[in-house]
Amino acid sequence: MIQLRIVPVTPFEQNCSIVWCDKTMKAAVVDPGGDLERIRAAADKLGVTIEKILITHGHIDHAGGTAKLARELGVPVEGPQEEDRFWIAGMPEQSKMFGFPDVEVFEPDRWLHEGDTVTVGDESFRVIHTPGHTPGHVVFFHADARLAIVGDVLFAGSIGRTDFPKGDHGTLIRSIREKLFPLGDDVSFIPGHGPTSTFGDERAHNPYVGDYA
Repeated sequence: MIQLRIVPVTPFEQNCSIVWCDKTMKAAVVDPGGDLERIRAAADKLGVTIEKILITHGHIDHAGGTAKLARELGVPVEGPQEEDRFWIAGMPEQSKMFGFPDVEVFEPDRWLHEGDTVTVGDESFRVIHTPGHTPGHVVFFHADARLAIVGDVLFAGSIGRTDFPKGDHGTLIRSIREKLFPLGDDVSFIPGHGPTSTFGDERAHNPYVGDYA
C-alpha cells in the first residue's frame, strides 16, 4: 500500500509530502520547497529510502529545494510538465521577490505529461495535467488508495490563484471539473497549503468550483 506523511515547509507552510511503498519502503518527496533538513529528518524517522523527487509545478515554495535535495541524495527529479520550464528558470528571481534563500535552477530528469505513470517502490501514480494555476501543473493520482496530490490547483474551500504569468481562471476551473472531480467523490486530496479534503466535499461546498458555484 501507499503511505503518506505531510511535512509543512517554507514560510508559506507548503504541504511537502513524503509518499512511500510500505512493501519496499522506497519513497518519493513531492514538492520539496525548502527546509530540507526537516524533510530528511522526517524520512529518517519513517525509515524510508528516498528514491526520487516529484514536482507538481514550478513555483518556488514547491520546487525551491529540488536541485539541492536531488544533488545531496543522488536521486532523479520527475515533473512538472514542460510548460512550467519558465517558472523553474525564474526561481532565482522568485527567491528575491519572496525573501527565500538563494535557490538553484534545475532540469527535471523527466518532464511529465497527461497519462504518464510515476512509480514509488512497487506503487504507481497516474499523472494528470491540470493547467490554470501554472501552465505545466500536474496532479499525482493513486487510484487504489483514492488519493490525489493536487499542488495548488484545488484547496479545501478554495482554488489556486490565476493572476500569475500564464495563469488562466477558466482553464483552472476546467481542470478541476473535467479532470479531477470525475475521479470520484470519495477521492481524498492533499493540497499545496491547508487541510486535506475530498472531491465530494468540494463539489458540495466549494464556493468557487462546486456544483452550485
